[in-house]
Amino acid sequence: MLVIPSIDLRGGRCVRLREGDFATQTAYDVEPTELVGRHHALGARWLHVVDLDGAKHGVPANMAVIESLARHPAVCLQVGGGVRSTGTIERLLSAGVARVVVGSAAVQNPAEVATWISSFGPERICVAFDVRLGARGEPQVHTHGWTVNSAVSLWNVLAIYGAGLLKHVLCTDIARDGTRRGPNLALYRTAITRHPEILWQASGGVRDALDLAALARLGLAAAISGTALLEDRIPLKELEPFLPDASSPASTFG
Repeated sequence: MLVIPSIDLRGGRCVRLREGDFATQTAYDVEPTELVGRHHALGARWLHVVDLDGAKHGVPANMAVIESLARHPAVCLQVGGGVRSTGTIERLLSAGVARVVVGSAAVQNPAEVATWISSFGPERICVAFDVRLGARGEPQVHTHGWTVNSAVSLWNVLAIYGAGLLKHVLCTDIARDGTRRGPNLALYRTAITRHPEILWQASGGVRDALDLAALARLGLAAAISGTALLEDRIPLKELEPFLPDASSPASTFG
């Protein structure tokens, strides 16, 4: 399993939210380009970048920063937030982004997203689902930067796409995101059991190397980590098994 450091952008700054709540923003005194260099020095070859303004409003708002980050010669970017058109995907890929993350559109316009996957290839598109557990424990998908509950379960959305179309799927438990409460292992265990053909990425709640090891044992392809890495909560020696420095930056994981 690969650890992918996360860089969340709002107004061009590196920030983190707690449980997807824009009112709980914590800003970090580090430039995005500096943070890319820091993560690369740790051994990261993939980075996950989120345009939070774009996710909330549906229009990419940090494109200039993202284009700057994509110019790093030895890091692959996986970028999402406000990706709701073919033009946005084309612009991101043309800027050097390795993989585009599609969130809200994957729930609202699955037929169109399916055409994007067919057109650009399953390796270039990651479908992302942000979920909160409902009263019966069903993971319900939220959209528009976690602000709108679609009232549709994750499993029903995946069924729309059918077998064999999706390759990379990122699943975030909103209630764990930015909280350092630990990842929702039960959620990911169920996801892998139901859809073992998907390369699952987990996001939300990672605290330490023990959490990473637990996710790896489940068979996750990757784990996204933001706060824990931003605040240097995981010693480098404990990160090393999940940051294969020798990997080619152009390679895919899983």
